[in-house]
Amino acid sequence: MNTEISGVVLQLALLIALSYPLGRYIAKVYKGEKTPLDFMAPVERWIYRFSGINPHEEMNWKQFLRALLTVNLFWFLWGMILLVAQGVLPLNPDGNPGQTPDQAFNTCISFLVNCNLQHYSGETGLTYFTQLFVIMLFQFITAACGMAALAGVFRAMAAKTTRTIGNFWVYLVKSTTRILMPLSLLVGILLILNGTPMTFDGKQTLTTLEGTEQTISQGPTAAIVPIKQLGTNGGGYFGVNSAHPLENPNAFTNILECWSILIIPMAMVFALGFYLKRRKLAWSIFGVMLFAYVVGIAVSVDQEMGGSKQIAAMEIRQDMGSMEGKEIRIGSAASAMWGMTTTVTSNGSVNSMHDSQTPLSGMLQMLNMQINCWFGGVGVGFMNYYAFIIIAVFISGLMVGRTPEFLGKKIEAREMKIATMVVLMHPLIILVGTALASHLAAQNPELAGAWLNNPSFHGFSEMLYEYTSCAANNGSGFEGLSDNTPFWNITCGIVLILGRYFPIVGQVAIAGLLASKKYIPESTGTLKTDTATFALMTFAVIVIVAALAFFPAQALGPIADYLSK
Repeated sequence: MNTEISGVVLQLALLIALSYPLGRYIAKVYKGEKTPLDFMAPVERWIYRFSGINPHEEMNWKQFLRALLTVNLFWFLWGMILLVAQGVLPLNPDGNPGQTPDQAFNTCISFLVNCNLQHYSGETGLTYFTQLFVIMLFQFITAACGMAALAGVFRAMAAKTTRTIGNFWVYLVKSTTRILMPLSLLVGILLILNGTPMTFDGKQTLTTLEGTEQTISQGPTAAIVPIKQLGTNGGGYFGVNSAHPLENPNAFTNILECWSILIIPMAMVFALGFYLKRRKLAWSIFGVMLFAYVVGIAVSVDQEMGGSKQIAAMEIRQDMGSMEGKEIRIGSAASAMWGMTTTVTSNGSVNSMHDSQTPLSGMLQMLNMQINCWFGGVGVGFMNYYAFIIIAVFISGLMVGRTPEFLGKKIEAREMKIATMVVLMHPLIILVGTALASHLAAQNPELAGAWLNNPSFHGFSEMLYEYTSCAANNGSGFEGLSDNTPFWNITCGIVLILGRYFPIVGQVAIAGLLASKKYIPESTGTLKTDTATFALMTFAVIVIVAALAFFPAQALGPIADYLSK
């Protein structure tokens, strides 16, 4: 038990210690300063020439968003064609068929929006070709899109008065060549050394100790797992994701992959401080996010290591904690920490079944995604927090009768309206989707029986979790829900689109609008707060606006589930 706790503490320490220098490096990349990876510049110039891109062209926020949305539309069409036709494409030694149009729509949208929700089993639902040229490709592109969007926001926040926020294509390429690819290569090598397969051979047929034959899927796993974690993507190469011994072989790879999930989102907060030359601001934001993350870990680890109350009532010892749905080689504490790590980001990978964890752990996992700004996905995590900053500063100004201002720019009605719409869209699409599914299930018991493996409170939690995961671009799920149906594929696809693009458009628009305003040095006429007050005010707004919006739904699901047991 002490070893498990030590592993949790060690991982936290490594994350904090290494995210700071990585944040400094990321800021240098986006500011165009000298870095150790400048040897990638010729490759980047070739990409620009091949694509017809002028890297020196400045974009306003509308042009920036137009480029972002255009490249996403192109890759959506690419993914749809390949997923439907994968059965007749090469690199398919196991003979896996093409996906149905509704499943391909869900899969393509899910990976395009950096969610990686999977309504299929990884080793049988895709071929090696689509794993590489749709899934892995999207995991690089979508992560880089989120990082590029934040780089544009950084540029807007740093400028005193400007109508341009940089070049989306340059940020996209550099996010890939200077950050995601080098880190993925490093993690991939470590995974191969620890037993993760990297091959194009088909399934292996082995003889077990009992004398029976068993087929084991393999493939280019070590190429895909690093970017799925580092890009906060999360889609499992295998059906059981990082609980699979080939995807996550041992305790070291478990720590490495869990570390990979959070290292870039943490570093992006520090990158903000270095880019703006406001390290205290970055530390205050980082402190709020870290506090929420650590509290969640503490509660979940305690719940999972404490075991099940029902099993304890039968006088059965649980020395290893609550182990239903968990791998013995990983343990209850590491499973609990992974559950918190993957849901404070938009990662969605799992090393245990979230559906089997205790009700309070499940509640916190959903709450992390419902708040959706405790570190969050690469790039978009801080952008979600940014919307709450705008609201917090505006409310603070109204409370004291001063002009609300952030970084020398007045926050007025237009920015406040956009921030409010961005913040309220998240609970709207989650709760409306859950209400619709609950209504259909209540009106049609046969439908409910086909969807839900668990009745009552936990069945409601399964549906709530699904839409929460979609809206937060997370991708994990309570797998008691049978979700590969036209209803779930289509409705989840719609929520995925709204949950990804509506916030990005709104947040980049806010940054662009503020950047174009006249810079006003801090004075007695504007609202000024110290970093501690700023952090507390922002935290309070997040809890009141985001967390409390979901309290009634949580009370019907995991809270009722906990109290009933």
